[in-house]
Amino acid sequence: MSDQIKFIVDNLNKEPFKKNYNLITFDSLEPMQLLQVLNDVLAEIDPKQVVDIREEMPEQTAKRMLSLLGILKYKPPGNATDMSTFRQGLVIGSKPVIYPVLHWLLQRTSELKKRAYLARFLIKLEVPNEFLQDETVADTNKQYEELMEAFKTLHKECEQLKTSGFSTAEIRKDISAMEEEKDQLIKRVERLKKRVETVQNHQRMLKIARQLRVEKEREEFLAQQKQEQKNQLFHAVQRLQRVQNQLKSMRHAAADAKPESLMKRLEEEIKFNSYMVTEKFPKEIESKKKELHFLQKVVSEPAMDHSDLLELESKINEINTQINQLIEKKMMRNEPIEGKLSLYRQQASIISRKKEAKAEELQEAKEKLANLEREVSLKTNQTREFDGTEVLKGDEFKRYVSKLRSKSTVFKKKHQIIAEFKAEFGLLQRTEELLKQRHENIQHQLQTIEEKKGISGYSYTQEELERVSALKSEVDEMKGRTLDDMSEMVKKLNSLVSEKKSALAPVIKELRQLRQKCQELTQECDEKKSQYDSCAAGLESNRSKLEQEVRGLREECLQEESKYHYTNCMIKNLEVQLRRATDEMKAYVSSDQQEKRKAFREQYTKNIAEQENLGKKLREKQKAVRESHGPNMKQAKMWRDFEQLMECKKQCFLKQQSQTSIGQVIQEGGEDRLIL
Repeated sequence: MSDQIKFIVDNLNKEPFKKNYNLITFDSLEPMQLLQVLNDVLAEIDPKQVVDIREEMPEQTAKRMLSLLGILKYKPPGNATDMSTFRQGLVIGSKPVIYPVLHWLLQRTSELKKRAYLARFLIKLEVPNEFLQDETVADTNKQYEELMEAFKTLHKECEQLKTSGFSTAEIRKDISAMEEEKDQLIKRVERLKKRVETVQNHQRMLKIARQLRVEKEREEFLAQQKQEQKNQLFHAVQRLQRVQNQLKSMRHAAADAKPESLMKRLEEEIKFNSYMVTEKFPKEIESKKKELHFLQKVVSEPAMDHSDLLELESKINEINTQINQLIEKKMMRNEPIEGKLSLYRQQASIISRKKEAKAEELQEAKEKLANLEREVSLKTNQTREFDGTEVLKGDEFKRYVSKLRSKSTVFKKKHQIIAEFKAEFGLLQRTEELLKQRHENIQHQLQTIEEKKGISGYSYTQEELERVSALKSEVDEMKGRTLDDMSEMVKKLNSLVSEKKSALAPVIKELRQLRQKCQELTQECDEKKSQYDSCAAGLESNRSKLEQEVRGLREECLQEESKYHYTNCMIKNLEVQLRRATDEMKAYVSSDQQEKRKAFREQYTKNIAEQENLGKKLREKQKAVRESHGPNMKQAKMWRDFEQLMECKKQCFLKQQSQTSIGQVIQEGGEDRLIL
C-alpha cells in the first residue's frame, strides 16, 4: 500500500498535475479533496470531465465516474457484493477504493487517453427497434454505422503511418527534392529541343529514335518471354523426370513386394504423418505463434535503456529464486504417491523426447534425401545439356566400359591414320606455299600487262564479282537449310510429345487406382483414429475425475491433520498455562513465606517497590540539579572568563619578550622609555 501511495504522489507531482504533495499531506486529504484529485486525473484523460465536485451532486459524480471507468474497462477487485461496496466507497470518497483507481489510471494514462478519445466515436448508440421502423431513422442509423466503420479504418491507417517511421518532414524533403529534379529534367529537355531544332530532318530523326526505343522495349519483352518459356520447359522436364523416377520406384517396389509389406509400409507412413500433423507441427506452430506474439510485443513497446534492463534482470532473478524455493518445498514433502507418479511422468517425458528426436531425425533424413535427389536430377540435366546423354547405372555402366575399350582400339587405329594425314598435310602445305609464290608472281606480271594495255583492275573486279555471287549462293543455301531444320524440329517435338503421352497413359491409370486405394485406406485410418480418440478421451476424462477426487481427499486429509496438530498444540499450551496458574495459586495461598516469595505476585510487587524507590531517588537528584543549575552555570562562565584573562596575559608576556630582544623598556614617573 505504501508503494502504491508513493507511486501516486510521484505522478501527481509531475506534469501536468503539479500538486506538490508528499506522503503525509496526500494521506491526510479529506474525502471531497480526494474525489477532486480523482476527477482531475479523469479530466486529464477525458477533457469532458473538468467539473468542480462541490457544485455537483454526489450521485451525479459517482454515476459520471463509473460510466467513464466502465468505458476505460476498469475492473474493481472482488465479486458483485464488492461492486456495491465499490460504488458506495466512490460516493463517499473512501481511500481503499480511490487509491487503487488512481494507481491504475496513472499507470496507463496515455493508453487511456487514446481509449477515451476512441470511445467518443465508437460507442454505438442503441436505437429501439420500434424507432428503426421509420425509414429516415433507419437511413440515418445506417449512415451512422458506415461513418463509424470509416472512422475505424482511417484511425488504423493513421496509427500505421505513425508507427511506420515516416515523418512529414522527410516526406516534404522528398517532395521538394523530386520537384527540383523535375525542374532540372524540364530544363534539360528544353535545352535538348533547342539543340535538335537546328538539325535538319529532326522530326524524322525523333520518330526513328522513338521507333528504336519501342523496338528495344519489344526486344526486351520478347527476351523475357523467351526466358520464361525456357524456365517453364525446364520445370516441365524436371516434373517429367520426377514422375518417371516415382514410376520406376513404384514399379521396383511393386515387383518384389507383397500386399502385407505394402500395407505395413503405408501404415508406418500414416502413423508418422499423423504424429507429425497432430503432435509435432501443432507444437511448433504454437511455439512460433508465441515467439511471434512476444516479438510483436517487444516491437510495440518503447525502447529500453540500461536501467529497464537491470530492473528486468532483477525481476527474473527474484522469480527464479521463488521457483527454486517452490521446488525445494515440493522436494521436502516427499509424498510416496507423488514420487511414483513423478517416475512415470519422467519416463513419459523421456519417451516423448526420444519420439520427438527420432521424428526430427527422420524429417532431416527425408529432407537430405530430397536434396540429394534434387542434386542428382540437376547433375543429370547438366550432363544431358553438355552431351545429350543420361547418367549410366549398374549394368549399363559396365556395357559402356566395354564399348569404351572397343572404341579405344579403334581410336588408336584412327590416331595412326591421323598421323599419316598430318605428314601428308605438311607436304601439301609446302606445295601450297610454292603455288602461292608462283601465283603472286603471275599476278604481278598480269598487273604490269594490264597497265600496259590500259585496263588495270579488271582481274580484281572479276574476282570480287565471283566471290559475291558465291557468298549469295551460300546464304540462300543456309536459309533453306534453317527452314528445313525448323520444320524437322517441330515434327520431332510433336512426335516426342505423342510418344510421351502414349507412354504415360498406363502409368496414369495405375496412379488413379493407387490413389483410390490410398483414399480408402485414409478413410479407414480416420475412422479407426476417431474410435481411438473417443476411447482415449473417455479414459482420460475418467482418469482426470479420479485424480481430482484423490487430490480433493488428500487435501481434506492434510487439512484434518493440520487441524489435529493445531488442536494438540493448543491443548498443550493451555495445560502449561493451567499448571502455572495452579502453582501460582498454591504459592499465594500457602502459609510458608519462602513459597510466597517464589510466587510471581510477590516478585512483581517487590520489583514495583524497588522501581518506586529508584524513581524517588532520581526525582530528588533532579530537584538538586535544578536548584544548583543557576550557580553552576555562573561558575562555569566565571571559569571561562578566567581562562580568557589568562590567555590575554600570556599573549602580553610573549609580546614583552619580543620587545626586549629589540630594546629595553624603562618605566619612570608614569612614562615608558625604549632604550635601543
